[in-house]
Amino acid sequence: MPKVEVKKAGFYTTVQDLGRLNAAQYGVPRSGVMDSFSAKKANLLLNNPADAAVLEITMTGPTLLFQSKTQIAVCGAIFDMYLDECLISNAKAFQVEAGSVLRFSGLKQGFRAYLAIQQGFKTEVVLESRSQYQGITSASRLVNGEKLEIEALENSVIASARVNFEDQELFSNTIKTFRGLEFELLPQKLQKKLFTEKFKLTPAGNRMAIPFKELLPNDLKGILTGPVIPGTVQLTPKGNLIALMQDCQVTGGYPRVLQISERGLCKLAQKKPGETVTFQLSQFD
Repeated sequence: MPKVEVKKAGFYTTVQDLGRLNAAQYGVPRSGVMDSFSAKKANLLLNNPADAAVLEITMTGPTLLFQSKTQIAVCGAIFDMYLDECLISNAKAFQVEAGSVLRFSGLKQGFRAYLAIQQGFKTEVVLESRSQYQGITSASRLVNGEKLEIEALENSVIASARVNFEDQELFSNTIKTFRGLEFELLPQKLQKKLFTEKFKLTPAGNRMAIPFKELLPNDLKGILTGPVIPGTVQLTPKGNLIALMQDCQVTGGYPRVLQISERGLCKLAQKKPGETVTFQLSQFD
């Protein structure tokens, strides 16, 4: 089976799909892509299944050597990208020849990009997913020199360029949310503050959770340990607001004051530490 060689892994590059949707009962995090809309669009450009494994590229990108002919597409964060020294763009399918090198350079907008390849990356499957997570898969991220298996394709299978589309709304600062299970326990003044203040991402954010700098003093008591999912926003007794992300635990004991929409999670995943967001309350239909 042909491979893609990782010449340089970048800051934090992982293999992800849509995650482990049936493993929470075992205490296993969902994992999966942080920005599902961008990953699905990259796969769509190649006519891949929506859950085909992609590379999630964070802040600085990899350098990749392709051993066989294939096609690729990148969506999400906007990098300067060079395929054999030719500048290529986001949201478009590109044909790659055997021996070609793809190099990511400067990050221009956003924080995470998604590289899809024809028929997806063929890494190990654990609990019905290829998503890398420490302690579940054999590795938690890509390393220099690693080789990733891909499908061999006949020339007749490879198509030409497809539709090119962008999504600037992905980089807006407004994050849609719903009321969390403990939202009504907040005093009205604090409820209002959640939707009128700006919240700054701290450098401590990662695939597990994104904490915010601003404090919301409160006298809420802890709750009995209850279920949490990606997008759950917890409020600690010290006033720390924490948005849980794809690698979060499956239960928690802090009040769940908000639940971020799937689209909102994608937008939050594209924010760098130091950037700010505002929460917007949505209603269920």
